[in-house]
Amino acid sequence: MESMPSSRPLDRLGEVADNCERIQRYIGDMDFAAYAADQKTKDAVERCLQRISEAATKLGHSLDALYPEVNWKGARGIGNPLRHQYDQIHDADIWDGIVNDIPQLYHAAMAEIARLKALPED
Repeated sequence: MESMPSSRPLDRLGEVADNCERIQRYIGDMDFAAYAADQKTKDAVERCLQRISEAATKLGHSLDALYPEVNWKGARGIGNPLRHQYDQIHDADIWDGIVNDIPQLYHAAMAEIARLKALPED
């Protein structure tokens, strides 16, 4: 079942961007080995990913075509495995998303925020 896009897209995009920034702060200059060994950072990152997933889900599919380079489907979908299959989550998969998907997601959220703010008000 697909939900209606959020009536507050700027808020949802802000949540995406904020949580992407948090993830980057939490991992800092860590490499994969350091990340995999740091349970507190892994927990913090996974919580941010859950919030990103929820915000991306509330945004709907409207950004998929505008920013096709971004893995919006993955952003929307990561929440369920983190909540329901947490025992099957692999650190390497999360790390791959941090390195490859989070920067693109952040830049797209910021670009869309700027685009929406530049639109004339009705």
